Amino acid sequence: MVVDDHPMWRDAVAKDLEAAGFAVVATAATGTEAITRFRATRPQVIVLDLQIPEPGGVEVTGTVLQEDPSARVLILSASGEQDDVLEAVKAGATGYLVKSASRDELITAVRRVSVGDSVFTPGLAGLVLGEFRRMAQDPGPATLPGEQLTERETEVLKMVAKGMSYKQIAERLVLSHRTVQNHVQNTLRKLQLHNRVELTRYAIEQGLDE
Repeated sequence: MVVDDHPMWRDAVAKDLEAAGFAVVATAATGTEAITRFRATRPQVIVLDLQIPEPGGVEVTGTVLQEDPSARVLILSASGEQDDVLEAVKAGATGYLVKSASRDELITAVRRVSVGDSVFTPGLAGLVLGEFRRMAQDPGPATLPGEQLTERETEVLKMVAKGMSYKQIAERLVLSHRTVQNHVQNTLRKLQLHNRVELTRYAIEQGLDE
């Protein structure tokens, strides 16, 4: 689903995604439309502008992920401001591109987000990881209850904490992309987490990014 209040931009993004082989099941111009159409169509990935008529993109992100934690939100915004990026990530967005990104960068980002990778415009990834480290130093809840992670799951989790993509992890460990995904999904289940953003924060809280 593509959400943007500028019709020409929204239609162009939808057209590019369809040309790349994606099924665009809905488009929306406002936060209210986005939530309503999300409930009706259950898209796997939402390409979402932050500055849309209320509720805004951050609130839409939190709402749709609360209803369907398996959904992925890729923010596509004109703003690269630190506060906007961090608010979106805290709400659960797994990717953030600024609108100066090329068509190919957008398509690649949607593909990666759809399989659970985190994707950020160059320069923003370090900002996000830095914020997670700052948050990890704050007093927080005790370690989440969960089953014991296997040695391989812990190894994969350390690489996730360092910001590596599934493809990079697979190449490093000489595993298939699917096997890495399965390890991450098992880890999410055991730790009672919902997405890679939460998993990254957990890993950094545990010092696994060292």
